[in-house]
Amino acid sequence: MAKALAIHGGEKAVRSDPGDAFTWPIITEEDEQAVLEVLRRGGMSGVDVTQQFEKDFAQWHSMEYALGCSSGTAALQSAMWACGVRIGDEIIAPSLTYWASALPAFSLQATMVFADIDPNTACIDPGDIEHRITERTKAIVPVHYWGHPADMDPIMEIAKKHDLKVIEDVSHAHGGLYKGRLVGTIGHVGAMSVMSGKSLAVGEGGMLLTNDRQIWERCIAWGHYGRTRATQWTGESEAPVITDPELTPYVGLPWGGYKYRMHQLSSAVGRVQLTHYRDRMEEIQAAMNYFWDLLSDVPGVREHRPPMGSGSTMGGWYAAHGLYEAEELGGLPLSKFAEAVRAEGTTCSPGANFPMHLHPLLNEADIYGHGKPTRIASSDRDLRQGEGSLPVTEAMPGRCYSIPWFKHYRPEIIEQHALAYRKVAENAEALLED
Repeated sequence: MAKALAIHGGEKAVRSDPGDAFTWPIITEEDEQAVLEVLRRGGMSGVDVTQQFEKDFAQWHSMEYALGCSSGTAALQSAMWACGVRIGDEIIAPSLTYWASALPAFSLQATMVFADIDPNTACIDPGDIEHRITERTKAIVPVHYWGHPADMDPIMEIAKKHDLKVIEDVSHAHGGLYKGRLVGTIGHVGAMSVMSGKSLAVGEGGMLLTNDRQIWERCIAWGHYGRTRATQWTGESEAPVITDPELTPYVGLPWGGYKYRMHQLSSAVGRVQLTHYRDRMEEIQAAMNYFWDLLSDVPGVREHRPPMGSGSTMGGWYAAHGLYEAEELGGLPLSKFAEAVRAEGTTCSPGANFPMHLHPLLNEADIYGHGKPTRIASSDRDLRQGEGSLPVTEAMPGRCYSIPWFKHYRPEIIEQHALAYRKVAENAEALLED
């Protein structure tokens, strides 16, 4: 039986050229012409195409306001500032995510407190949030990690109870649904990257969504030179953007000193990509769900997706992963399993983002010259979280692995890649003998 595995000299499970099954982003003449139009008229640094893209994006989400930014990081930092994150304040976020979900708090002289994650979704665990809230907490930043929607209903209940803002990081989950609602529309503001590696790939850029005009206007004032004069503040009958009367003369002027507008070449691509994205996303969903359906009875490999029929979906399945159950395969190490799967001709890399709460940058680095670690520079307590403080998060890199990210529904190709996983799982005993 050991000879059946490619790593032992057997025939590979994946025998066919995938063709365009993994090609992304899909760039056509339509995208090229949109970019050329901007280039030829010298509109690269304008905002007219970006504002049209914002309108398209807001309409797709049935939201009042969208704002195109230079990056997802810029969108997230703007959202934090717009939600009142200031010196000495705290945000609550998952540790298992990309830097940008939490690190922009440092530039606001705030800091982050990390909550543990749900072992099945890899998203922030609502049950681990409330006990971390203090008088300094200003916002919760759930991340729809690897495309899986976070459990937003209890998060919103906690936020309402404690008068906190919720900033959804949608960078992995464009078009994903949580109980039938588009992610990014449930919190007070949604922020996301739309760089060329994402499932909605428009180039280097970010997008921000909100129904709160004050948040939208604050984000413009924070990082959009040339647009601040166009903002019309919320008026005397509502809470002013600036609560300090001494600062009111600066309404309509740039506050943050940042230049965060989206480049119009990205905006032009974004408008075209968006017109096709929902159809392309449906094909990705069909392909990825078929892959997992083929493996539903295979020991050791477990799907990372919401239950079918729940009304929740994975959007474009960015950075698709699976969960590994070593005990079902006799304790076979994930590294050995992944090596054998790769030998069959497909993708399988163990691991996840390094948990931020354990990284020296978050515990030791003095980024701004405070004379002590930036993590605690503006805090009245040492809120660093050491090894063992977030056990589910710390275990996740050892129990997850990347899977093929199919962009087209090609059943014969998908079946071969799924066979690679099945073949290795069903021959795990042979690997244990190595």
